[in-house]
This record gives sequence, C-alpha cells and structure tokens, in this order.
Amino acid sequence: MPVGHASGARRAPAGRGRRQQRPRRQQRRRRGRRRPPPRGRVHGRAPRRLGPLGLYRLLLAEYGELDWWPAEGPFEVMVGAVLAQRTAWANVERALRSLRGAGVASPGELLALPTARLEALVRPTGTYKQKAAGLRALFGEVESGGGLDAFLALPPDELRRRLLAIRGIGPETADSIVLYAAGGPVFVVDAYTRRLLGRLGIGAGGEGYDRVAAWFVRGLPGDVGTYRNAHAVIVEHGKRHCRAVPRCGGCPLAGACPSAAVESGG
Repeated sequence: MPVGHASGARRAPAGRGRRQQRPRRQQRRRRGRRRPPPRGRVHGRAPRRLGPLGLYRLLLAEYGELDWWPAEGPFEVMVGAVLAQRTAWANVERALRSLRGAGVASPGELLALPTARLEALVRPTGTYKQKAAGLRALFGEVESGGGLDAFLALPPDELRRRLLAIRGIGPETADSIVLYAAGGPVFVVDAYTRRLLGRLGIGAGGEGYDRVAAWFVRGLPGDVGTYRNAHAVIVEHGKRHCRAVPRCGGCPLAGACPSAAVESGG
C-alpha cells in the first residue's frame, strides 16, 4: 500500500479545498512588472502648476545671478539686439568683434560707414543687408532725437513706442533695448521663453507677445534687476535643458513639466 494514503481514503478533487499554485517563476515575473506612469504625469505624480515667481525661483536656485546682456555698454546692446534676430548669439559676438576692430563704438561712427562695409561687418549674423539697413534706421532715429543719452533717457513707454515705429524692430528687439540699454522695467519674451512655457503647459499656445510679457510682469517683482535675471536664466535653461530636442535629465523643472522624461525613461 502506498505510504501516506489510508485504505479507502478519498482524494479531494483538484482545485477544491486548496488554491491552485502558479509556478514560482510566473509569480516573480508578474510581481516585477511595473505599470507606466499615467500620461502627462512625471514619476507618477501630476506636475505642479507654476506661476511666474515660482518658475523664476526654481531657475534662480539652479543658475543664480547671471551677467546678461553680454555687451560693452548701451550702444553695443542696441546693435546686438538688432543683430540677434533669427541667429545664434555666437554669430552676434563675431559681428560685434568685427565692429570693434573697425573702430565702430558710437551711432555716428556706425552711420559714417559705407553701406557695403557695414554689411560686410555684420555678415556673420545672416540677412546682413536687412540688418545693416535696420541699424542705419535705428541710429538715424537716435541721432535725430539728440543722441544716444537723450534717446535712452526717454520714458520707457515713449522709448518703446519710438523703437517699434522703426522698420525692422519688433517687440522683442524693442524690449531688449528698453530693458538692457535704457534700464526700463519691461520683460523680454524670446523663443526660449515661448518654448519653455509651451512645454510647461502654461497658456493655450499662440498667445501674443504682449500677453506673455504681461503674465511675467504681473507675477514678478517689478524691478529691472529681476526682469533682467529672469530673462537670463530662461535663456540659460533653454541652452542647457529646454532645447529643440529637450534634455530632461537633471532638469530643475522636471517636477512641474508634463513634457519631462517619465520613470520609464521616455
């Protein structure tokens, strides 16, 4: 008689009286599976919503106080603001070095250059004919207004209005001049700013320049130093992390960004 079974004993049918055990390998595989985080969440948590001040504080903690705009005095700030349109700043720096080498350090010296010579000096920035014409128009207005100091001493709203009336100068260029050359309290919105806000899910997209600028002005302390550094840290963040192809690893805004890489590494 087989050991462990008494004579006449009845076996319980399979599956009754006890649970059927899955193979241990299958159990381990199932336990090891992790559900991906819900779409639009970072590390399984809904990203927190940032206002202008919260955004600035996070970027300030990461990048600190930056010395921006990189130019030697108000004249170069104005030249750089025109030349920076649709090009990288490295190209602007090349053109500024060429202008310095040619002894161009004032509106009068720039206006005295032959057109072909001015175009050659700013050629590294692209669309050099239009930019040379824009510089002539800008500094012609400056000279007709009593010179550089008198022009930049205008009230910020009046200065911005005068700048926007010059052909080839739009809101970003005008505000860069008002903020960095004249020290007026305006906020500069550039391509880095728009890309960052879009990835953070702030706004519906397609908002006009003035509406985006007003969002920052309403939420930040109204001093020129804060406006300058807030713009500078956004530019720095755009170069390091929020690039055309984002680099989300180590991003200081990952906890607030729906576009950030999730746990799965996507």
